[in-house]
Amino acid sequence: MPLIVHKYGGTSMGSPERIRNVAKRVAKWARSGRQMVVVPSAMSGETNRLLALAKELAPARPSQDFHREQDMLAATGEQASSALLAIALQAEGVPAVSYAGWQVPIRTDSSYTKARIESIDDQRVRADLDAGKVVIITGFQGMDDGGNITTLGRGGSDTSAVAVAAALKADECLIYTDVDGVYTTDPRVAPAARRLATVSFEEMLEMASLGSKVLQIRSVEFAGKYRVPVRVLSSFTPPDIDINEEAASGTLITFEEDEKMEQAVVSGIAFSRDEAKISVLGVPDTPGVAYRILGPVADANIEVDVIIQNLSKDGKTDFSFTVSRNDYARTLDLLKEKVVPALGAQEVVGDTKICKVSIVGIGMRSHVGVASTMFRTLSEEGINIQMISTSEIKTSVVIDEKYLELAVRSLHTVFGLDKPAE
Repeated sequence: MPLIVHKYGGTSMGSPERIRNVAKRVAKWARSGRQMVVVPSAMSGETNRLLALAKELAPARPSQDFHREQDMLAATGEQASSALLAIALQAEGVPAVSYAGWQVPIRTDSSYTKARIESIDDQRVRADLDAGKVVIITGFQGMDDGGNITTLGRGGSDTSAVAVAAALKADECLIYTDVDGVYTTDPRVAPAARRLATVSFEEMLEMASLGSKVLQIRSVEFAGKYRVPVRVLSSFTPPDIDINEEAASGTLITFEEDEKMEQAVVSGIAFSRDEAKISVLGVPDTPGVAYRILGPVADANIEVDVIIQNLSKDGKTDFSFTVSRNDYARTLDLLKEKVVPALGAQEVVGDTKICKVSIVGIGMRSHVGVASTMFRTLSEEGINIQMISTSEIKTSVVIDEKYLELAVRSLHTVFGLDKPAE
């Protein structure tokens, strides 16, 4: 009997009526002869509401103890939506049972608010599936070795769903969201954006890491590592739509590069507004300086993205890198308190009014001049490039935030993404 995992986002679970629609859809799949596991997010806005309450009561400098309680609090949102979905399924006449992550259990490390899944025990879930029940597992959370509830960070329900699918060796993981698939870019920025029927795992990994909000990057990493077939599709199609039609809709993340995919030089334009640039000025140009700057940043569990070190002048250099805007103030304080005095640097400066725009495509491997076309297009629009980062299938630039939409639309056009798919 095929085993399918469904994941539903917060918008899909946003009201009793929408939860009923999810229940009708899941019931349809269960009655078609599939074993069903469902991973729901918290109801739309609930996690933000809970975290806002925590911050209102938080001390000036939150400690590790605070982050533990923050995870304990945030996890209740998914617990509520899972129980509500189980109740709605039971009302549909479908046997269903809900579990919190710690009940499965889903084991994680102890990095509160950014925990990573280490293992999933499938015994309890399989027993319920064999008994004919739909199993609902809270997304976004798990339990560390000390028995503490942990959360996986924003978008963690995607990661939970793909990890559960991998642990159960599911036939497919369907990610239901408020869009009907992966687009060449955000249609709200470029109205000519179109849905991709397929996207390679490598392209999806890059797009997720570069700011595409359709899937969380760690869920794509799991899909690639365990080769879990993943499909992104809309939860707002009618719940009684034909199951075969629904199963073939949306965007399929593939693990094979066919000839047609290779013909697309650029498959999508990703962007992120959640960027901040930090520059450490006047640091000694000596071996190990990069580690002495970024080591303490990494120890603080702060992720660094684009990095540039300028040419040396009089034995001094400038070192710049980008971080998430949420980590900007913390990174700046850390550098001023620990790094600048230790290195004898001149000062630390920052800029939160930047963004990152990227072109992605596996066809870039076999085509020359793609990056130069990107740079020429931005130059013709009067957009200055502050930083550049490249890999085999992507090129990213950091630019002034006010030019984001112009840059995305211009690049979308110049690389032929406005045209209908062949």
